[in-house]
Amino acid sequence: MVAEGENTAEHVARKYGANPERSAASRNALKEHGDALGFDFGFKPESRIWNTFDAHRLLHWAGLEGRQLELKEQLFKTNFTDQKATSDHEVLAGAAKAAGLDETRAREILASGEFADEVRRDEDLWRNRGISAVPSVIFNQRWMIQGGQPPKVFEQAIRQIISGQAEAAQA
Repeated sequence: MVAEGENTAEHVARKYGANPERSAASRNALKEHGDALGFDFGFKPESRIWNTFDAHRLLHWAGLEGRQLELKEQLFKTNFTDQKATSDHEVLAGAAKAAGLDETRAREILASGEFADEVRRDEDLWRNRGISAVPSVIFNQRWMIQGGQPPKVFEQAIRQIISGQAEAAQA
């Protein structure tokens, strides 16, 4: 994805072949699920998808600092609710600060190539393990649920994992 991003509807049409009606229906369903959980998806016709490589570099660092969940939640809000460019270093530094991380250190990371190798290694690992949809949720490095699934799918999977009935994904 280019740094300036791409219109969401155009991206989905190009990448997945979705017509405008199907694309809008998917966003509406996602918005309804978010509303039910208290999360606001601020989708608009001009909404964009951004290159998130630098956001992932910050997430790697946040994991080392014990603040990865906080940053991930802030990035979701920044991207999906506020509709801000998660490829923009100013936006990312602000998200890091809002997540309780050192904004100066975040800016240093963003100005460098720090953690790029680690993120690329993770990308390769998960691609080789069959990730082909976003989101993809991995349980205990063994089980995966791909795509935006309803809560019932997660409940069923967790019950199968706990009971020992789930089959591990092939690595």
